[in-house]
Formats: sequence, structure tokens, C-alpha cells
Amino acid sequence: MHCKDLLEAISDYVDGELDESLCADIEEHLKNCEPCRVVVDTTRKTITIFKENLPYEIPQPVQDRLHRVLRERWKKRTSSS
Repeated sequence: MHCKDLLEAISDYVDGELDESLCADIEEHLKNCEPCRVVVDTTRKTITIFKENLPYEIPQPVQDRLHRVLRERWKKRTSSS
């Protein structure tokens, strides 16, 4: 299995809707591919957060960085108009 194949099947894999042989191929691939493990783990976490529909507190440093970047982009956009 290649990374591209895993990405095409990720939704069905995470949802448990693939046949056992394809799941086994994916799990074998995940043993040796850190980037795909990260994608699968992130996808699972995202789905869990979405399904739980709970508010997620963004850490303050991330909020600060996001606001700074948004302010900078806003200034660039309004100054070039």
C-alpha cells in the first residue's frame, strides 16, 4: 500500500467500513509510515471532537499568534486597496 491509497480510503477506514484485508494492509502501512499515522490520528481526533460537539479551548499562545497574523493580513489588505 502507498500513502495515496491510504488517503483515498481514510474515511472508510476511520469509520470502520472497510473489509478486513484492506484494514490489515492499511495497518501494516501505518507501522512504517509516520506521516500517515499522523494523518489517521488527526482525522480520528477531529471526528471525535466534531461528534462530541464540545467547545474546544484554543490555547492562549495560539490565539495570540492567530490574532497577530490576522491583524497583519488585514493591514496589508486594507493598505493596498
